[in-house]
Amino acid sequence: MVHLEKVDHRNVWDIIDLSVFESQYPFVASNDQSLMEAYIAVTSEDAFAYPFGVYDDDTLVGFLMIGYNEYGIEENAPGILKGNYSLWRLMIDKNHQGKGYGREAVRLALDFIRTWPHGRAEYCALSYEPENEVAKNLYASFGFAENGEMDGDEVVAALKL
Repeated sequence: MVHLEKVDHRNVWDIIDLSVFESQYPFVASNDQSLMEAYIAVTSEDAFAYPFGVYDDDTLVGFLMIGYNEYGIEENAPGILKGNYSLWRLMIDKNHQGKGYGREAVRLALDFIRTWPHGRAEYCALSYEPENEVAKNLYASFGFAENGEMDGDEVVAALKL
């Protein structure tokens, strides 16, 4: 069964070792960079990050990170991030792609967000490279719609919770 497990001392190095295909490098931040950004978020006053390993039973297949209120930790951050949740990162290891894990991870992330760990919010937002059609189609299938904002070079999409 696919499930999420918090990143901790038992799985952090395995999560850092996950990788995508070389052709996907432009679309996905490294997991060590993501974990550093999580640390910055949790040491800020208002932002929070929830990094998780994505598991199929005992097998680590990917990584995702949920954020809340990242607006305050990035210059020129999209306004939709203020007071809302985000699917900040999602990656499935190259050895486990094409098996539906990405779709299940998004579903589990949204289930977690809807437990309102930092209180209710109106939206969940995310961003992706404009040429990443796989990500765009996956997120659109959950109802994420582009809102006209950009996060650097990435398109921002939001889902009304």
